[in-house]
Amino acid sequence: MNMCQRVAPPRKQELPFLAVPERVAHLRRWVSGPLALWGVPDLAGAVQLCVTELITDVITHVGAETPTWVTVSLDGPHLRIEVRDPDPRRFPAQGEDRPGRRLASRRGVTMHDHGKTSWYELTTGLPVGEGLPMDPRMADAEAVLTLYGRGSAPGAASLLGRVASEEAATNLIADLLHWFQAHGTDPDTALDRAQIRFEAGLPKAGWPHTVG
Repeated sequence: MNMCQRVAPPRKQELPFLAVPERVAHLRRWVSGPLALWGVPDLAGAVQLCVTELITDVITHVGAETPTWVTVSLDGPHLRIEVRDPDPRRFPAQGEDRPGRRLASRRGVTMHDHGKTSWYELTTGLPVGEGLPMDPRMADAEAVLTLYGRGSAPGAASLLGRVASEEAATNLIADLLHWFQAHGTDPDTALDRAQIRFEAGLPKAGWPHTVG
């Protein structure tokens, strides 16, 4: 693969989840992770609010420790947040006025053979088929930082988000150096190898930096 080739990151993420109040904070962090990669970091607050409401509904109306599946997906103009649970009979009244429902452009409950899926859709302002093109190495790095759970994803637009992301990346590098040392490899040697590979991947003189 040409190292300058640009690709769009995946636009759907799913997480199996046990619906208990203690895990909601973790879920809020996870669900906002892909948004910077998809080019919609400004929706993080709204997405977190919506998923909190949907998970709270499961805990309140179905029961704590209910197995659930949380999905966030992007199709361009719409970002959808879904929470699937195994009980098709119990859910809150759809007429309730709540912040997440006011933010959503559409909402609903889809019934299926093994339960139901409650969902909200948010308007992104992106055209149909719009995605954020990205060097695959950058997509991999941002995915690792998101899983690592430190700070914002590096694609965050704000200066504060970038500072937090750089701090997360520095912490990750330091932990990896400890890992090398614990396994008998000199950290300086590991850094030298990484530097050589980094420089080998830089565009050569006369190459375009991106492919349109």
